[in-house]
Amino acid sequence: MSTALVMTAPDVESATAAPVFTGVEIISPLGLSREDHWAAVLDGANGLAPTRQFDSARLGAPLSGEVGDLPVERLPSRLLPATDRMTKMSLLAAEGAIADSGLESAGVDPDAVGVITAASAGGYAFGQQELQNLWAKGPRFVSTHQSYAWFYAVNTGQISIRHGYKGHSGVVVADDAGGLDALAQSARRLRRGSQAVLSGAVDSTMCPWGRVAHTSTGLVSAATDPALAYLPFDTRAGGWVQAEGGAHLVLSAASGTTGYGRLLGHGATIDHGAAPAHEGLARAIAIAIRQAGLAARDIDVVFADAAGVRARDRSEAAAINAIFGPASVPITAPKAATGRMGSGTAPLDVAMALLAMRDQVIPPTIGVEPDPDLDLDLCRTPRRARLRTALVLARGLGGFNSALIVGA
Repeated sequence: MSTALVMTAPDVESATAAPVFTGVEIISPLGLSREDHWAAVLDGANGLAPTRQFDSARLGAPLSGEVGDLPVERLPSRLLPATDRMTKMSLLAAEGAIADSGLESAGVDPDAVGVITAASAGGYAFGQQELQNLWAKGPRFVSTHQSYAWFYAVNTGQISIRHGYKGHSGVVVADDAGGLDALAQSARRLRRGSQAVLSGAVDSTMCPWGRVAHTSTGLVSAATDPALAYLPFDTRAGGWVQAEGGAHLVLSAASGTTGYGRLLGHGATIDHGAAPAHEGLARAIAIAIRQAGLAARDIDVVFADAAGVRARDRSEAAAINAIFGPASVPITAPKAATGRMGSGTAPLDVAMALLAMRDQVIPPTIGVEPDPDLDLDLCRTPRRARLRTALVLARGLGGFNSALIVGA
């Protein structure tokens, strides 16, 4: 590892009293629960398919990673017309994570429980619907729920209201990197007195308005074959596939609490135009390792950002190799089977990293033939391994880099 990377890292908090992940729930194109999703990932299932919710083929991106029919009967009926599909998914995932944690039966003071989520935008589909009403019919036909349903903080607010949590709460907006930053913010709040925080992200921009926003970047796959649509670290890579879903996780500060694992360290940087493309991500990794009190050799697996865009894949591989050395640590990108979910992408990777440590198995990166020039040890099938730590990477448009380390 380059000495410069360590010496230029800013001072960070120590890893003492690392927060514990006590609850996890996943909602994804592969399942509506953590265990259903996890089983499908290990089976090598592919959740990409032609878009059902709207005609995305005419927008040059015919495939999506869509979540199936939602069990909305679990939600209060008054919320159904007032919330975007994204928020319905978020409420369901939050409900599952809270139940998994045992938080509501533990007698925790609701004033000491916060909600910190991430978002890439807000209720896109709800917003498009009401804008269409505005321009086609007039202001009287715009729902009053539009005032908050489109808002990027809506998931935090609705979760807090439904569960009565009144502790420090917030929302982080940093594109796909925001989910890791929200978890790190939650850890900081726990060190400052909160007892528990519901965090992570569930995201969706699954509508024509949202699809155009993504395809305008030129980074979205135009493939029609799901098996070839999203191929990170492959010479055939032609972009990523837009998806919906994510994960919510409960972090607890309780000493001696049992759970899935601990949040050990986090680093975040912003790319600068004059710097090499990989340098910002490499610095974020170095900061996270330093905060965790570890060395590079202590990392057992890396869950890659895996953009599926040749230039971005090369820069990520360069960052990983700058820290660990060529082909020196197992790499995986199970998101190749689900697509990218905005701010929900990285929390889903964190959830899978925790499940990987629980079961001592690295999930596969399906369909990919790794580019040998990248010098990566990419796991293409489930791999049994001794897993005590995992590094999760995320990058967002605009130069956001985030790296988070979880430990058993």
